[in-house]
Amino acid sequence: MKKRVLITGASSGFGEACARRFSEAGDDLVLCARRMDRLQALSEELSGQSEVVIQTLDVTDPQAVEGFLDALPEASREIDVLVNNAGLALGLQPAHEADLQDWQTMVDTNIKGLMHMTRLILPGMVQRRRGHIINIGSVAGSWPYPGGNAYGATKAFVQQFSRGLKADLVGTPLRVTNIEPGLAETEFSLVRMKGDAQQAADVYQGTQPLTGPDIAEIVYWVTAVPPHVNINALEVMPVCQAWSPFAVDRTLGDDL
Repeated sequence: MKKRVLITGASSGFGEACARRFSEAGDDLVLCARRMDRLQALSEELSGQSEVVIQTLDVTDPQAVEGFLDALPEASREIDVLVNNAGLALGLQPAHEADLQDWQTMVDTNIKGLMHMTRLILPGMVQRRRGHIINIGSVAGSWPYPGGNAYGATKAFVQQFSRGLKADLVGTPLRVTNIEPGLAETEFSLVRMKGDAQQAADVYQGTQPLTGPDIAEIVYWVTAVPPHVNINALEVMPVCQAWSPFAVDRTLGDDL
């Protein structure tokens, strides 16, 4: 059955890859992001396979989110799948050196933006008794690492918020899934390193990381299982990655 899929942050990375995968399946798309030029190019590429509606949106702007549905063509307002993909990490400094504005931007995007979009779309899904909320979390929501402070905390929110949604939706046929990727090569690290291409490339040096199409295939799969099946959460890493050992410092000595 054809679905209408709304993807935030669809101009690159996981969002762009998800748009391609759902288009390949013949689903209709509503794509939003801040960069209209990229959305336009993607729309032109995919319009032969799917109906594609594009709209600029900054999920950190509550007023823009509030008016998002009303600005769509009426036929495109009934969303079957919401992929809350818009998100970012900024910086890798330890908490006592981090830029507070970076923390605020991550909270505004990864937490508030996701909440606002979910609250906008969810009532219609409940009313129509069909729908699937897919949140893009991270392994950082479960497994901390140095410099992951606020970013990991935002993804821990996504994890718990997804669980809360599922609890609230018992008694409806709606589904909720949290996808939690590990090391993945997209523009993620370039954004995190604030445009330093060498620093971003170093993150993946000597590895075979996950890719956008890898995650898109998983996102598509969780929507394609039988309707009575809900994939609550799916954590995925490349085989080159694992959980870090406990940190033990042996230099403090008499400071304690």
